[in-house]
Formats: sequence, structure tokens, C-alpha cells
Amino acid sequence: MFTIEQIQAAHHKVKSGADFPAYIKAIKALGVTHYEAYVTDGHIDYHGANQFTARVPAKYAPLVIADTARKEDFKAELMAHQQGKTDFLTFIKRCAAFGVDKWTICMDQMTCTYYDQAGNEVVVEKIPG
Repeated sequence: MFTIEQIQAAHHKVKSGADFPAYIKAIKALGVTHYEAYVTDGHIDYHGANQFTARVPAKYAPLVIADTARKEDFKAELMAHQQGKTDFLTFIKRCAAFGVDKWTICMDQMTCTYYDQAGNEVVVEKIPG
């Protein structure tokens, strides 16, 4: 199974949203089937075969997530981030401000789904590659 160190090595190559598809390919090759990334403190749960889970602990002080998702504002921010216009921490802070609580990545479907605090889908997108 994969280790957090392997995942972190792949993640260190990500400088902006433009690098995200290559990161997904790299961790999929390690055996990650899906993961959840939590905006509030940056912890991530990576899942693999046979119910294997590896957790990356909180990365920063907790952020307050807006109660209501601002879908259109978030879509604009997501596009800017994917074009490399913002760094990851800026993106995270804007996710919180726009009401995005977490996202899940599904390797089989190659999708990234963003959720609000109530568990409602805010945006679902296909990951290129």
C-alpha cells in the first residue's frame, strides 16, 4: 500500500491548480482509489484497496467555512486557480469564504466534487487526463 511520504512527494510537485492532473495520475499509480480533502484545517484522508486509509493531519489553523455556498464565485475562483493564477493557500482561503467545506476525488471516475457544509454538491468536474 501507499504511504503518506509517497503522497507528499507527489504533492510537492504541485505549484498551482495547473499541476493537479499530473498529481492525480501519480497518486492513482500508488494505489489511491479516492480521497477527501477538508478545507477547514487541511487534513486529507486517502483511501486504497481493502479499506486502507492513510491520513495527512491538519496543515493549518482552522478556517471558518461560510454557511452558504457561493457557487458562481467559487467557479470563478476554481478556474483562476486551475490556470495557475493563485497558490494553494489562497485557493483554500477562498474555498472557505465561498462556502466550500471539502472536496472528494474519485480515481475511477476521474472526478473532483466540491461540497458545502451540509454535504450538497457545489461543483462536480472531470479531471483531465
